[in-house]
Amino acid sequence: MAAAREKLTTREYAFLGATILFWAAFVVVLGKDTSWDFRNYHWYAPYAFLHGRMAMDIAVAHQGSYFNPFLDIPFYLLATHAPSWFALAVLGAVQGATVVPLYLMGRSILRIDDYKLGAGALALLGQFGALTLSEFGTTYYDNVMSVFVFTSLAILVVNRDTLRDGPPLKAAILSAIAGLITGLATGLKLPEMPYCVGFAAALVALGGSWKQQAIRLAAGGVAGAIGVAVIAAPWMLYIWHLTGNPLFPYFNNYWQSPLALDAPYRDLRFVPTHFWRQLFFPIYFTIDWHIADDLGFQDIRVCIAYFAVIAAGIVWLLRRESPDPLTDKRGTLLLFAWVGASYLVWLRMFAIYRYIIGLEMIAGLVIVAAVGLFPLARRPRYLTLAAICFAVLVTARSDFLEKAPLADPFVEAALPPIPDPGRTMVVMAGDAPLGFIATTLPPSIPVLRIDGWFVQPRDGSGLTREMKRRVGRHLASGGDLFLIADRDDMSRARQALADYALAIRWPECQQFDTNIIGTYQWCPLARKS
Repeated sequence: MAAAREKLTTREYAFLGATILFWAAFVVVLGKDTSWDFRNYHWYAPYAFLHGRMAMDIAVAHQGSYFNPFLDIPFYLLATHAPSWFALAVLGAVQGATVVPLYLMGRSILRIDDYKLGAGALALLGQFGALTLSEFGTTYYDNVMSVFVFTSLAILVVNRDTLRDGPPLKAAILSAIAGLITGLATGLKLPEMPYCVGFAAALVALGGSWKQQAIRLAAGGVAGAIGVAVIAAPWMLYIWHLTGNPLFPYFNNYWQSPLALDAPYRDLRFVPTHFWRQLFFPIYFTIDWHIADDLGFQDIRVCIAYFAVIAAGIVWLLRRESPDPLTDKRGTLLLFAWVGASYLVWLRMFAIYRYIIGLEMIAGLVIVAAVGLFPLARRPRYLTLAAICFAVLVTARSDFLEKAPLADPFVEAALPPIPDPGRTMVVMAGDAPLGFIATTLPPSIPVLRIDGWFVQPRDGSGLTREMKRRVGRHLASGGDLFLIADRDDMSRARQALADYALAIRWPECQQFDTNIIGTYQWCPLARKS
């Protein structure tokens, strides 16, 4: 059966548009993002880049101080130049746009009578995943990157016949467009890299002659590399010039930047190392979300999809699959290749659940494709899918993050008056995310994070040596020095300051809050006698 179907109707466009508008309104109703990452670097990173503070401040947002800010810049500019509700509405609309490629893929490969209704239901089911729901309105951007990777995949799914047997030039162009989109996603957010491998696997799974496969892989690979380079290369070159490591601070055991330690700095807390744990990892994180993320969720769909695909693959290899599948076989193979390769690379590299939130979104379609291959009559397969859908809906739980009320400006801090900003320096201490507060200070004030989970006063890193030198020079010039810390981190801050021969002038400390979340301390500092 041909992959292409009739053009979308007015009713279908209305469905897609209404869904996107719903998510825009949903995000506005939720309010402002107060997530850890937003307070740490998603607001600070674009501010630091756009205001030329990369060499002025040091480690304000821990490792996030040196992440590529290009993904954060659009929302930052929108939220600083437009009302908060409008910025959030745009963010929600973009995140809700995943409905378009999800619907197009389901519409293209479903082989049931009401395929449009089925595609719409699966697309909506994908958007109501546990962690997907939690990420709406946040700046984690995993569900923004899903728009990119799903668009790329949808190009392959919808045009699978042309890519396999059509004119080589057209196949090359389609592969290049899809590869470019996947590359752009990876350039914007490097943890999207597993989807590059999934994309390559999908190109191979399309089949066809060796010539056709070579053309697809060459066009998709070159375009993908260009997409990564366009976004990531300028930033990597800049950070390399600034620090001596284009991925600073990651893989510094290889790049040997003098500013950081001889360490990889990767977050390997969740990566399973034993075979049986790797094999049954979906069961582990389905039972206990702490196994694979710092964000709470409860959702069984990825686990079900994992085992359903394995079972369907065995049935297929044994040539016992149903002669009446629920999805197009070529599209199913493409889908399985993309999902399987992406998952395996993710498992070895990250094993952080939100990095594969795309698999949570597409799990419904994957489960239908897998169950659709089982050698059963249609009625038992429909009943099986209905039971799975019911189980997914009743067991899913989203742990929504606390939100802040809508207010303008988007970020504001009630800091005490600063007598002489031109002669002032601020230091930060503790693990709490404080980057967003730095954006509210007068632009002439340098901010140094002397203590956190990236640098500590006694770590011997080049950044710590540079900060001690700058603090000493500032005090020698007679400048004012202040501390900003979370109120729960004051004991740790006192210890960190002691290593800088500094003391907190406790009677003069003042407490302040922000329009986002939290209560913080503003304390003048003095040399420790």
